[in-house]
Amino acid sequence: MDQKKEKNGGQESVVPEKDYKEAYEQEHYKSTYLAGRVAELEDQVDDLQFKLDRIKNNPVWKASTPLRKCMHFAIRQVDRVKNCGSIGGVVTKMKYKANERRAMKHYGTESFPSEEERKRQEETVFPNMVKISILTPLWNTPENFLRDMIGSVQKQTYGNWELCLADGSDDAHAYVGEICRKLAEEDERIHYRKLEKNEGIAGNTNQCLTMATGEYIGLFDHDDMLHPCVLFEYVKAINEKNADYVYCDEATFKNGDINQMITMHFKPDYAIDNLRANNYICHFSVFSRKLLDGTELFRTKFDGSQDHDMILRLTDKAEHVVHVPKLLYYWRLHAGSVASGIEAKPYAIESARGAVADHLRKHGFEHFTITSTRAFETIFKITYEIIGDPKISIIIPNKDHEEDLRRCVTSIIEKSTYDNYEIVIVENNSETKEVFSYYEELKNNPSIKIVTFKGAFNYSAVNNFGVGAATGDYVLLLNNDTQVITVNWLEELLMYAQREDVGAVGGKLYYADKTIQHAGVVIGLGAHRTAGHTHYRQKRENLGYMGRLCYAQDVSAVTGACLMVKKKLYEEAGGLDEGFAVSLNDVDFCLKLRQLGYLNVFTPFAELYHYESVSRGLDTDGEKAARYNEESARFREKWKVQLEAGDPYYNPNFTLDKSDFSLRV
Repeated sequence: MDQKKEKNGGQESVVPEKDYKEAYEQEHYKSTYLAGRVAELEDQVDDLQFKLDRIKNNPVWKASTPLRKCMHFAIRQVDRVKNCGSIGGVVTKMKYKANERRAMKHYGTESFPSEEERKRQEETVFPNMVKISILTPLWNTPENFLRDMIGSVQKQTYGNWELCLADGSDDAHAYVGEICRKLAEEDERIHYRKLEKNEGIAGNTNQCLTMATGEYIGLFDHDDMLHPCVLFEYVKAINEKNADYVYCDEATFKNGDINQMITMHFKPDYAIDNLRANNYICHFSVFSRKLLDGTELFRTKFDGSQDHDMILRLTDKAEHVVHVPKLLYYWRLHAGSVASGIEAKPYAIESARGAVADHLRKHGFEHFTITSTRAFETIFKITYEIIGDPKISIIIPNKDHEEDLRRCVTSIIEKSTYDNYEIVIVENNSETKEVFSYYEELKNNPSIKIVTFKGAFNYSAVNNFGVGAATGDYVLLLNNDTQVITVNWLEELLMYAQREDVGAVGGKLYYADKTIQHAGVVIGLGAHRTAGHTHYRQKRENLGYMGRLCYAQDVSAVTGACLMVKKKLYEEAGGLDEGFAVSLNDVDFCLKLRQLGYLNVFTPFAELYHYESVSRGLDTDGEKAARYNEESARFREKWKVQLEAGDPYYNPNFTLDKSDFSLRV
């Protein structure tokens, strides 16, 4: 190895110089090896394709087609029952879908503007008439898809746009260029460029960007369609809410008819935990060009999930991410599209995992795992590292009900894999000798202490008293009528509660029959228009609306029956409001955390039974009903502004009368 001399304080020292020749030879060797492996794998692909074609052309294979179709149909039905929890769950799902189908035209062509409304929108002059550059990469686009796509842009009620088309099609699809050139001659807002080579989705879209001159950029797939009012609604959001990133609700459709919808996806407002687990934003993204700030639009290393990567990066930078809660984007279902199934693009799974990992590392997370869930391959469970060994204080209010308390405490001790915890049982006016005998048993356990609250029952006051006696860094409010199911429940809650941006964390709770009691709380939901639980009474195995029972997500509130929070945050928020003696104190507490700027998170991976109302009964009649009505009225008054604005994590197109994500129409 070569050396060079360097003076250091009058002394000469010998410094090794890097052997660049050796490094070059090593890299050359690696390149040669990898090229050889690529060639080998290509040969294997060709061989497998040959074998596959031979099988498909075999008369026996062709003759068995009806049988195979029946078999695949049977497998799909078994999976359907499994995902819905039971035959009854399938029936419920079918009824929901039937109602959804009746609403499809309402969100399809019936939602298009009348001539009068179109004229009004076309004549509207906003203070900021921004130019939107719509980027659409083309590759062997079928003619009807191409004409539908471009036509949907030309029919926009807002006219200050340009459509930038970068065409990577092969020679066999020369008609793509012919159609685009002709339309560009007729409409100066359409810009077309034929690329020398196809650079994939990311590369072709980046080529579109070089053609764009607008202040805002929109991303549009070559086989999809836009609602005529989408640009008008977006420019309205830009002007009224200073939006620098905008998205809307969307539907998948088939057979060239947007009214033939397969699914309608009504999304929550911006929610970072949802986005990390699932690219729910997807279409139709429009954003300020300033967000790019010299960075790449699409990164080719994330081809297949380049949009997820881009959305994570740009929403990070955005100051005002605005969701327009209207179905304004139509995603065409056809063979080869991701809408038809991830099987069309299997590489997208690893790309999505890589995009999320890159995002997490930029946010300071060093050790985590990202795994696919049963909902979908690109809907992820993220497991964060537990930092240190913080102490958790589990606060359990109790009056009598020795059997329930014993079941609860036993399940904590026997099931929990996290062992740095204490159990603080808050005794409140018990009368039965059985429970006091049980207290005596528990005194032998150094991790359990019993404190006595002597006042009248007030759930908020009892918990506040218990937290005052806690010595942990975190407090976990836990009802005495719960029972732990998942062994790592404390870790699953703690990994979110540890984050600086998170307030309260709640788990997934079931009734004894394994139907859902709690999977996140929506404000305004229910007859009293205060708060209600989503997916109420759904089967444990149910995937939830758009897979929402399968990943951790941001919610307005979680139930106090199982709620973890940093002790210092509990105190900063003023604990539970003792004016809510029994009901809505947990929701009120979570909303206070939101006011302080914290997220509340629901995780489906911390599971417990909750034998709700075993301890105190129901609030359906007599004094209890009167008290509930009084507390509801107080809640509605205290949180009037938030209730009128609506729950940001629950789309306004859903009814507030049901918890199953039924549509208002």
